[in-house]
Amino acid sequence: MIKTELEALRNKGQLRSIPNIQAKSDGRIIIDGTEYINFASNDYLGISTKAELEKEFLSVTKSMLSSASARLLSGSSPEYVDLERTVSRIFNKEAALIFNTGYQCNLGVVSALIDKGDVIFSDKLNHASIIDGMQLSRGDFFRYKHFDYDNLEKLLQKKRGEYNRALIVSESVFSMDGDVADIDRLVELKNKYNCLLMIDEAHAFACYGDTLAGVSFGKDVDIITATFGKAVGSFGAFCAANSDIITYLINKARSFIFSTSIPPLNIAWSNWLLTEQRSYLESQKLKLQKLTADVHSLLKTKGIETVSSSHIIPIVIGSNDDTLQVSEKLRALGYYIPAIRPPTVPEGTSRLRISLTADCRIEDFAGILSHI
Repeated sequence: MIKTELEALRNKGQLRSIPNIQAKSDGRIIIDGTEYINFASNDYLGISTKAELEKEFLSVTKSMLSSASARLLSGSSPEYVDLERTVSRIFNKEAALIFNTGYQCNLGVVSALIDKGDVIFSDKLNHASIIDGMQLSRGDFFRYKHFDYDNLEKLLQKKRGEYNRALIVSESVFSMDGDVADIDRLVELKNKYNCLLMIDEAHAFACYGDTLAGVSFGKDVDIITATFGKAVGSFGAFCAANSDIITYLINKARSFIFSTSIPPLNIAWSNWLLTEQRSYLESQKLKLQKLTADVHSLLKTKGIETVSSSHIIPIVIGSNDDTLQVSEKLRALGYYIPAIRPPTVPEGTSRLRISLTADCRIEDFAGILSHI
């Protein structure tokens, strides 16, 4: 049965394998002994490849390499307390809670907050972690058309009164299209229909906002989730909210309760970057924003339309086979841009997802366009 399903995936051009990555440096990646220009990284500020930062951090830290337990047992430490305070300050929230991954964070938050008699209203293109959280919750959920807030309001008008607690969930910068949600409209609707509003800032945290706090900073958003594993170049994720919600999650979020916590060394690294290296993160953010503006200007000059308004640039090709062929063609020319296929994106929308980082060059992006 398993072999049959694997063969079906192969025939549809959807069978995946883990690449043999041997090394990474600023804007570059080595796979099977060959170096490529890397347009597949979520390390948006280029932090993870900065050896000088790592060296400086390791010279001052004494944090342990393992927590060896869940936090509700003996797996917590002062590093966790410090980082949660830092996150709370950045997002101007009462409290924060660290999760092991962005997937576990969204899964745990959504499934914990919604129970029988409750309801979720979710953007149709939200990340799999949100979808899986909805499915694990014991509540009902409705998916509104992507960015169609009139459709969302119609659902709220029709269904909101049938339930107790209600949660509206959206990403800010969407991971596969690079378009940006209208947070003000979502805030308007959550207030009008008495809902909680959760925004996933995974692809915006440290890339947007005067305090690195993403797209929704300063807006009436109840729950913010994001990851340290992208622009911050570290590991782990967090939820920021009021103290009651965080206390509730500590007691109800199964992905938090039943997981051995991240090593204190990783937690200390995240906090060190967000405090001691804040100015460096800001400078890298400005580099990324300038590159993003230059890329979108180049696309406009060449008459290439895109739904993106961010550092994530999708080039939708359509079929799996065609997308794989273009990806392999670009790889032969020295560009690493893996084909993104279902179930990551909807059927018929397979694409190249070009991910800009602060270490990318506009000349390299222009080179891609000349070969597509």
